[in-house]
Amino acid sequence: MKTISTTRLPALLLVTLFVLPGCGYNRLIAQGEATDAAWSEIDNQLQRRNDLVPNLVATVKGFAAHEQEVLTQVTEARSRVAGAGTPADKMAASNELSGALSRLLVVVERYPNLKADQNFLRLQDELAGTENRLAVAGMRYNDAARAYTTSAKSRPTL
Repeated sequence: MKTISTTRLPALLLVTLFVLPGCGYNRLIAQGEATDAAWSEIDNQLQRRNDLVPNLVATVKGFAAHEQEVLTQVTEARSRVAGAGTPADKMAASNELSGALSRLLVVVERYPNLKADQNFLRLQDELAGTENRLAVAGMRYNDAARAYTTSAKSRPTL
């Protein structure tokens, strides 16, 4: 049986020290950061939508003040989004807000004057644009998280 000579042992240790740490570790760090950045974009879009809601509620209230129940649901859902701490809580609260906004837009259908109001139309367009941005940000987050998870579960390569 051969043994590693004492002159080759330090060289082998040096190679091991410089090669093994690079076995995907830096890639994992980069992918983890990309996942965090993708979540931040979702968070930004959720905040953008949350900032639009009070203006939308105020505009609808001007035309449909007696629809207080729906307006209250939207306001309460918005508060839950703002108060959510974890990503899971934010997504649950955001889904609740989406449902409340859908109910609000159904109410709007009963008010032709509101549907023709320029301020409401602008807010509705901004909200639709934000929803689209949120969908894109969600897809990017899922892609980044998938790449990160796959790399973390894969065998290291040189």
